[in-house]
Amino acid sequence: MAVNSKVQRAEHCEDCPSKGKGVFCELEGHALGDVSKHKVTNIFKKGQTLFVEGSPPYGLYCISKGNIKVTKSSEAGKDAIVRVATDGDILGHRSLFTDQSFGATATAIEDTSVCFIDKKYIMKLVKDEPTVGYQLIKKLGKDLGASEIKVASFSQKNVLERTCELLLLLNGSHGSSLETGERKLNIVLTREELSSMVGTATETIIRIFSDLKKEEVIRQEGKTIIIRDPKKLISFANLTEI
Repeated sequence: MAVNSKVQRAEHCEDCPSKGKGVFCELEGHALGDVSKHKVTNIFKKGQTLFVEGSPPYGLYCISKGNIKVTKSSEAGKDAIVRVATDGDILGHRSLFTDQSFGATATAIEDTSVCFIDKKYIMKLVKDEPTVGYQLIKKLGKDLGASEIKVASFSQKNVLERTCELLLLLNGSHGSSLETGERKLNIVLTREELSSMVGTATETIIRIFSDLKKEEVIRQEGKTIIIRDPKKLISFANLTEI
């Protein structure tokens, strides 16, 4: 686990802010209480690392509240953001069940509450509680599907289309409705982070954002992105639906 993370008193899973979103959501009563007893809750400050690419997995991480960026290094030593994990998401599960080293690095984008459950208990839980195993299989399937979509997007779409598609995905995972009918993205990403996720230069993202503002597709309040016209954004992403 990362050094210097702040350990806090473990809250009961029943009171978790992301209850109903994670792989343990179908557990009840004693089973859920048993998970609570076997987890350690940590607060990772912005910029702190949960685990590093190439290190061995000792357990599974479940995000209670906050956002974690998952990055992978290229042969040239440049980091690319693979995805952003948020409330209810789990990390480290693929490496845990394949006995492989972590294939990426996980870093907090903001102050984030994360629960850690050690490998030995997770393996026992999967054996004793079939619903947990089923949820993990579903999660792995969704992850694979998302990876396939991302590969297709990079090979078939231009930078503008990929940028708009990313904004739509962030809207789905972090968006909330405003009284104006607009959508607010409740996550703050730097231009460098956005360009890493899209696979382009920072200067290109700045230019695209400027163009989208002129087209009245998005606007900004400080560092917060507001989607003004979701339908136009879908059209710019070259999608029929999202």
